[in-house]
Amino acid sequence: MIQALLDIRAMGWIANARPGNDGGVGNTLEDLLGIEENNLPLPNASEWEIKCQRADTRSLITLCHLDPSPRAFSLVTQLLLPKYGWPHQKAGTRYPVGEMSFRQTIHAGAHSDRGFTVKVDRAQSRVVVSFDWRMVSERHAEWLETVKSRAGLGDLSPQPYWGIADLYHKIGSKLHNCFFVLADARREGRREYFYYSKIMILQDLNMQRLVDAIEEGAICVDFDARTGHNHGTKFRMQQRYLPTLYGKVTEVDGGVTTDGGACESWAR
Repeated sequence: MIQALLDIRAMGWIANARPGNDGGVGNTLEDLLGIEENNLPLPNASEWEIKCQRADTRSLITLCHLDPSPRAFSLVTQLLLPKYGWPHQKAGTRYPVGEMSFRQTIHAGAHSDRGFTVKVDRAQSRVVVSFDWRMVSERHAEWLETVKSRAGLGDLSPQPYWGIADLYHKIGSKLHNCFFVLADARREGRREYFYYSKIMILQDLNMQRLVDAIEEGAICVDFDARTGHNHGTKFRMQQRYLPTLYGKVTEVDGGVTTDGGACESWAR
């Protein structure tokens, strides 16, 4: 795999094989490597996952999909959506008149404009979702009144949570070891081209670093549910933070590691 990625980098600028597709940079790389696209929650290169993004993107990397516990209560669809949701912007047009939405990206260290945040409960080894009505923006005052009548203004009950060990194993099932590739992009006329310029080898996903990243707000929780469909809850982070989750980080041909990681230089 290392040699294959080096060979692709040596090819220079490569035309986007999937124009018009936001995931074209990763799809093009997978095509070059002969990896079939799939949505299975398994590493896509034997025991290694390959993550690829544009070097200048601000989009988030998805670490895993995992709805909160207690899962038997289906808290996203049975609590958050009916008691804290709001009318979907396309209700009455694309969707039925009563379509509700609970689409929210939240993280620790701050509350969203609707009063939601993430907290790490180290005593119970949990990551929890919390609600504080005092942190709701004035522009959502009308919505807050509906929450008061539907659920009251206390914290969430039951409180959605993820066990830290469960979360670590869920993410680790796909990302325990990872090739992380960054690509420069440029356009020539209507064609887009990629240069796969930076190749990093990330090894040994570290539970403590994962928890620290959640607590520091580097990892966010992304809810995306509406009345007709729950698209699932995702844990996501900005690409520049991904190497900080690992015990060992090596840049191919660079021999660069994060602090605490052993340094190995991968040469041609």
